Amino acid sequence: MVRALVYLIIILLGLCISPFLVGSKGYLYLAIGDYQIETSIVFAIIALIIFYSLLQLVEFVVVWFLNMVLSSRYLPERWRKKAARKHTLLGALALAEEDWPAAEKAMAKGAEKGEIPALNLFAAARAAHHQNNIQARDEYLAKAQLEPQAEKAARTTRTRYLLQQGDLVAAREELDKLNPTSKSKLPILKLAIDLYQAQQDWQSLKLLLPIVNKKHVLDDDAFSALSLKTNTALLSQAAKANEQELEKCWHWLTRGERKQAEYIALYAIGLSRFERKDEAVKMLLKQVKASPSAPVLNALSQVLTPADVEAKKQLLALEPQYENSVDYQICLAKLYQQNHDYHQAKIWWQKACYLQDDINSLHALADAQEHLGELNRALQTRRNAAKLI
Repeated sequence: MVRALVYLIIILLGLCISPFLVGSKGYLYLAIGDYQIETSIVFAIIALIIFYSLLQLVEFVVVWFLNMVLSSRYLPERWRKKAARKHTLLGALALAEEDWPAAEKAMAKGAEKGEIPALNLFAAARAAHHQNNIQARDEYLAKAQLEPQAEKAARTTRTRYLLQQGDLVAAREELDKLNPTSKSKLPILKLAIDLYQAQQDWQSLKLLLPIVNKKHVLDDDAFSALSLKTNTALLSQAAKANEQELEKCWHWLTRGERKQAEYIALYAIGLSRFERKDEAVKMLLKQVKASPSAPVLNALSQVLTPADVEAKKQLLALEPQYENSVDYQICLAKLYQQNHDYHQAKIWWQKACYLQDDINSLHALADAQEHLGELNRALQTRRNAAKLI
């Protein structure tokens, strides 16, 4: 709009000035060396305008021609980039369809001249991994690792694939290079959790637990289960090693954890193995009086022997309080069975089975009945156990 207005003003000015120019053409004399030019001012102005226009036209043609020549030199490069985009698209579609051979082939081709080669290489490595083509997978990851920003991602991916492959030693070497710390990303920490569990490296996992809890890598239930599994494994190993390791592991637990029934049971079993049975029995009985839990009652059935008459009396005195506790009935049944008192064992197994049908309890009851010569009842009890399968 503004340009049209400017043109209109120029035209109107030309219309206004043209009569004066026609009436007074003026005179122009130019001498350049041996050349002389005589003309009117109007013709000179018109000639200058035409010359400038031709110059602009020549400039436009020259620039256009140079651009065309320069662009034509890189046409094959453009074609390759266009082909790389096409292969990447085909590879992405093949990945979505889980057509692993086609995905690997297309992504590998797209990586050659792709805009983000590392992305294509990771996708090709994934496709190769699903085909169990280990050599090709590692080659793709090695190429992707050459990109500085993709180095950590390549190591993380390689660790995950090695873990899935079952090569725990090589996976651990890669994980150690990543060095899981509080500054590590969540995928690395999750890999560390899975790998430490697969290797049963409970010491390393125990050291990692505070970081996992702080960064909320797992939800509360999953973290509690992992902590229980780790601490249980460490206590079990320590109880089989020596007393010093057991004490070290026990005091490694937090004050709250040392009040948990699962850990108390394992610690007491360990103490009984190192000639500290009285301390173990006292600890377990104290816990039973506070609240009957399956781990503690099960530990009592392992720690107590026929010679521990006083401890059994204390346990029997709790019968009115725990008459509806299945774990309490099972504990007493096991203790009587250790004494080969099958008559009393049968009574307590019957009480346990009455409160809750359980295959193991039914088979234990059948064993007691067989020892007492009650073969028909034992056969019926085993039939009842078979119905629970």
